[in-house]
Amino acid sequence: MDEITRIPVCRKCLREPQPLSAEFFCVDCGTPFQNRFPLDEEGRCALCRNGLRGFDAAYCFGAYEGVLRELIHLYKYARVKTLAQPLADLLSSALPGDQRFDASIPVPLHWRRQWERGFNQSDLLARAIARRCGIPVVRALRRARATVAQAGLSNTARRQNVAAAFGCRPGARALAGKRVLLIDDVMTTGSTAAACARALKRAGVAKVALLTVARVDRRMEGWRGAARSSEGGRS
Repeated sequence: MDEITRIPVCRKCLREPQPLSAEFFCVDCGTPFQNRFPLDEEGRCALCRNGLRGFDAAYCFGAYEGVLRELIHLYKYARVKTLAQPLADLLSSALPGDQRFDASIPVPLHWRRQWERGFNQSDLLARAIARRCGIPVVRALRRARATVAQAGLSNTARRQNVAAAFGCRPGARALAGKRVLLIDDVMTTGSTAAACARALKRAGVAKVALLTVARVDRRMEGWRGAARSSEGGRS
């Protein structure tokens, strides 16, 4: 194994994931669409038009499929923590160069889930982004309660499941008026990120942008199964 990974992943596999591509994207949340029909004249999707997203923007590297999905599974479920840096490299490439942020905030795990896993995958990614991009990590969020698995829930049920699951730590008030990056590994429906963003905005944060390695692409056949795998383990 080489020094970069020390895991059963070759350099070719690390280079294989490609950026998400589509002809039509929502200008706010970055959701890809097959045509322009779901977008309004400003290029916003229905969820963004109705204020259901919570966050102000979303950036991701690629689709949650193929090799990228396998790498994330190795990282998160097989506890291959050394994949944090290669995945953070993909994260940083998805970050627009013309945007500036005051802090990066990892999505927290419930203490029981973190104890079982041994680490918070989002926290390791945020620390790697801090080293690469100079955006300091602020652990401003806490998981206020455990939630049932998101797997099998409708979009509405997912939002209700995590609606009051997150709160802010006392130090979050220092972020009032600031622009922050919310860091996670995968975006499925965006319900978890929306709940986190609302908690941060209640603390006075001015702008919350979500940054993930991958997102479930609903244009692809079988996206529901990928969604179950990606968020089913959160609690």
